[in-house]
Amino acid sequence: METTQQPQFTVALHLSDVAAEQVRGFLTQEGVPAETGGLRVSVMPGGCSGFKYGLNIEDAPAEDDIVLDIQGIRVFVDAFSAQYLNGVTIGYQSSMQGSGFTFENPNATGGCGCGTSFTA
Repeated sequence: METTQQPQFTVALHLSDVAAEQVRGFLTQEGVPAETGGLRVSVMPGGCSGFKYGLNIEDAPAEDDIVLDIQGIRVFVDAFSAQYLNGVTIGYQSSMQGSGFTFENPNATGGCGCGTSFTA
């Protein structure tokens, strides 16, 4: 776990070892340099419960992003998302039904069966 403090926000975001390995693979696959690019983790209005998570590989952070270094991976978080992501653990699960990233959010007050939508 790494924590970076910007003027107004502190965000403690966690990546499991398996999730970090998957992100590194996506960065390599997309040809994004580790020195400038990284993983954007966001929260957007929508989903079945009110908010949904977003994950994207990006070439560089936005000017006002909080930039974290988690297990050697640059992670970009915008100010809106930061308030909902503190303490979140991103994992990766693979099963017969499929594979994908998972989110454990201690701030969520509810959720739904899809696993990517939550209420705060």
